[in-house]
Amino acid sequence: MAPNPEIPNRPQRTDQAWRLLPHPQTLGRKAHALLLLANGQRSLSELSLLVGANVAPLARQLMDQGLLQHAPAEPSSAH
Repeated sequence: MAPNPEIPNRPQRTDQAWRLLPHPQTLGRKAHALLLLANGQRSLSELSLLVGANVAPLARQLMDQGLLQHAPAEPSSAH
């Protein structure tokens, strides 16, 4: 899967998504699963494997709805 600059490679849930997670019927099965798994650590490729389908279009939709966001960049370790 080619990276899409509009969709974060490692998406994470927003506060709004956290509020909707207890109500899966409002999201739909695949969207609910993606939000549960989107922790800012997993790539879109990993999420697609876990969900069993390409999640990039759904991730874009959830970003547009304010339910997914870019995970903060990991600080580089300067030892």
